[in-house]
Amino acid sequence: MTDHFDALETRSPDEREASVMECLRAQLTMGRETTPALAEALDGVDPAGITDRAALARLPILRKASLVERQRKAPPFGGLAARPAHEFDHLFQSPGPIYEPGMTSVPDWWRFARALHAAGIRSSDRVHNAFAYHLTPAGTMLESGARALGCAVIPGGVGNTEAQVTAAADCGATAYIGTPDFLKVMLEKAAEIGRDLSAITRAWVSGGALFPSLREGYREAGIQCLQGYATADLGSIAYETTAMEGLIVDEGVIVEILRPGTGDPVPEGEVGEVAVTLLNADYPLLRFCTGDLSAILPGTSPCGRTNMRIRGWMGRADQTAKVKGMFVRPEQVAAIVARHDAVTKARLTVSREAEQDAMILTVETAEADPALADAVAGTLRDVLKLRGHVETAAPGSLPNDGKVIDDTRDYG
Repeated sequence: MTDHFDALETRSPDEREASVMECLRAQLTMGRETTPALAEALDGVDPAGITDRAALARLPILRKASLVERQRKAPPFGGLAARPAHEFDHLFQSPGPIYEPGMTSVPDWWRFARALHAAGIRSSDRVHNAFAYHLTPAGTMLESGARALGCAVIPGGVGNTEAQVTAAADCGATAYIGTPDFLKVMLEKAAEIGRDLSAITRAWVSGGALFPSLREGYREAGIQCLQGYATADLGSIAYETTAMEGLIVDEGVIVEILRPGTGDPVPEGEVGEVAVTLLNADYPLLRFCTGDLSAILPGTSPCGRTNMRIRGWMGRADQTAKVKGMFVRPEQVAAIVARHDAVTKARLTVSREAEQDAMILTVETAEADPALADAVAGTLRDVLKLRGHVETAAPGSLPNDGKVIDDTRDYG
């Protein structure tokens, strides 16, 4: 409980705030000269006046939609990077598409070592990394953090479960990093083919919800499973510790909780949208709105770390849901409806079945053709790249509450 990564985690809140604001002012001063988008955001603003959170809250926010538009006009990074694209080690692509820079020549550039250390992962571990390595940055991000701790990494990636289980068993993996659900898939496959993964005793998961029942199942299997909150744009934002009382904000970011649709901070404890200022001179994102909902958890963690705590992921401000590690958005549901003239309205319900994410798309239609549901299911697979069940309903059956995606999962 008191084994901390470094002294930054236990400094006084006043000391941290002074240091963070000093770093921010220096970054903004430099960014005005090196980062066109930041210079635009700071037009008429003296960085020397950014001395506290109230001053930060007066600066403009950046949303994903405007990030996509900026990158289309000024590829690949929309004027938000402080160095030319060829000076980065990697150029990643996430759905949108959104492009993110990456540096593996700089140790732990995305700051994941701190989060993995809090989960009990150490230099003696052989870490099975089941995050994607293709185009998206997650696999490389987490490998960078594990390598910074001195761990050997098995680059499992996604899919091909039997091969991953075989590699993890043969190499003696002692820790797992990946999405919450896939560890269960690996354990079930190992039991099916007679392979032993009992050496895995620690896990760090992200990219989806760690449901209480799933965590309990891992505990019963002898695996301590902790979670983190991160994005492709920002890297590590917050991480769980063995105290399991909220998520501790990373030392390399400033987190604000804003009233959705605005740039205004909400009172402590109130649910709002997570906005992050990234203290990284290479990619100095300012007040980047993630679209995720959370709330500040009052008080200090029993683990001794003194930084702000958030309650964790509490849904999406825009009704977007994460299903099996993939974002599902209201506009995608609208695209499904648009492909079928007989469908007038739809609602996607996301739930849990047998510890797996499940989707039911209910579509309103006056047509009695039984083949319609199968056709819509095919469109759902094409648009979402996920499988889901389709049900038909009479016109007017769905609630008139504005919901396009209804996430009914229990987040504990």
